Amino acid sequence: MRKRKRGRKLSRKRNQRQAVLKSLASALISNERIRTTEAKVKELRPFVEKFITRTKKRDLASRRLLAKFFSRRVVKKLIDEIGPRYKERSGGYTRIIKLGPRKSDGARMAIIELVK
Repeated sequence: MRKRKRGRKLSRKRNQRQAVLKSLASALISNERIRTTEAKVKELRPFVEKFITRTKKRDLASRRLLAKFFSRRVVKKLIDEIGPRYKERSGGYTRIIKLGPRKSDGARMAIIELVK
């Protein structure tokens, strides 16, 4: 039974799932908008929002924590551009837009983007 179990498995093992989330998160931060399956988007949202909240502090501990997950380019963009943009906002940094099914396999698609 799945009682009190959080998150989706995305048909992957733990380390592969973490790698997918990291790469999706860096793509979202770099491009500010990505298109992928609905399940991945729903898993990605809380993952990214925690990092954005963390960037608002702008201290050394936050930078080091972000550096564990992302490249220097992504960390720089988070700290310099995205953090200050949401300084007054207390949450809800992303928006999910649901699309129709993918033509090839019928998977439900969605767009996730950073709110302006």
